[in-house]
Amino acid sequence: MAQENKHKKTRRPKAKGPSRRKQRKGMCLEDRPALEPNAAGIDIGAREIYVAVPPDRDPHPVRVFHTFTEDLQAMAQWLKRCGITTAAMESTGVYWIPLYDVLEAHRIEPCLTHARHMKNVPGRRTDWHECQWLQYLHSVGLLRAAFRPDAEVCAVRAVLRQRQELVEMAGQHVQHMQKALTQMNLQIQHVISDITGTTGLAIIDAILDGERSPTVLARLRDPRIQASAETIQKSLVGTWQPEHLFVLRQSRLLFRTYQQEIVKCDQEIERRIGTFPPRVDPQQKPLPPDHKRHRNAQKKRKKQGRSENEFDLRTEAYKLFGVDATQVPGLEMSVLPLFSEVGRDLSHKWPTSAHFASWLGLCPDNDISGGRVLWKGTRRIQTRAGQIFRMAAYALHRSPTPLGSYLRRMKSKLGPRAATTATAHKIAVIFYTIVTKQVEYNESIWAQRDLHREKRLADKIKRQAQQLGYKLVPLEEKPAA
Repeated sequence: MAQENKHKKTRRPKAKGPSRRKQRKGMCLEDRPALEPNAAGIDIGAREIYVAVPPDRDPHPVRVFHTFTEDLQAMAQWLKRCGITTAAMESTGVYWIPLYDVLEAHRIEPCLTHARHMKNVPGRRTDWHECQWLQYLHSVGLLRAAFRPDAEVCAVRAVLRQRQELVEMAGQHVQHMQKALTQMNLQIQHVISDITGTTGLAIIDAILDGERSPTVLARLRDPRIQASAETIQKSLVGTWQPEHLFVLRQSRLLFRTYQQEIVKCDQEIERRIGTFPPRVDPQQKPLPPDHKRHRNAQKKRKKQGRSENEFDLRTEAYKLFGVDATQVPGLEMSVLPLFSEVGRDLSHKWPTSAHFASWLGLCPDNDISGGRVLWKGTRRIQTRAGQIFRMAAYALHRSPTPLGSYLRRMKSKLGPRAATTATAHKIAVIFYTIVTKQVEYNESIWAQRDLHREKRLADKIKRQAQQLGYKLVPLEEKPAA
């Protein structure tokens, strides 16, 4: 009996007071200091908006408003009466944009957050509780605001994005024209490189005007076309079904309409860009010489007759940034979209180039627990600015520039995907450096790095030869004849 009592577990006396779980919960929710005491939380929907303020500001701290303009104004006025100076809201589609503008007009700082920052919290899935949870997280400083450029830059960004959508829709109608031609067994799109060029559009317009003779259509060939007149004439022999001609006519009309609207977007962009105060006067500080091996692509587009109202992109970008960012390989035609996405005051939002690359999603990340690396790689975030840098890097595969050589070297070492990210990271760092420090891009810096890399390679080969028992002797230079 004594042996049995020896093995019995002795129970500890029940602790008085709240449990450890309740103590931890109280420390998290009650004892945490409020960094933003005048914070509100807003859950945005398509028809209703749930707003929560601190409980001591109003007898009814949670209210529901409709999304009409007068209701948004009433909501902003109620927040002002409650002493609110900042409000956190979740980014949902484009529903937040009108509310964002109303809050800014009433001098309430909006904090646009990402749903990823709150998705791991269990419960609180109703709109009523979600706005209160947003208010609490923002009051204790656990939410970070998403980046949004100034209103003037956002206006340029809206027009540029509209232009990009018009270009994509115009491309769809080009495919429709190609399909209609193929269905009539007209192989002109396989003979000339671009049916939207001078020769292609001239032939399509003549077909739509009723011309059916291959000889007459072949005479519309531009002298710069490499294909002979006989080849073009053979490609224009086909069937002429009315239904396919109808589709071709509509697609050509819509393509022309989109091209006209793209020109209007260019004019609007030029007008809005002209409202920004230039950082440099090209007359006092002339534009540096163009050192790129490929000439300005804008001249090529004007020769093709795609747009007659395009302004000098290189000069306008030089006035906006104060440096010629078009000299960075891969960014020749992407400087203006970058301006619309990140603005030109980069150091105010991102203190260093590392912060800038991290926001773009172009730097490596890892997950470490217990001293062990559980995961490493780039974060799965999508930003338009990051995509611009990735496309700039992707376009350098055949470039003879040092960045092109770097991309090809990284492809053999890391693979295509990681090499594109690494090159995009390097282009982003270069762009941040030349804009913030106001220095021009200089390719001669790469020469010194190439010498260091060749020296490291030579030392590595010598060490390997020495380990195998060999000694490398450099070749003597032959005397000049």
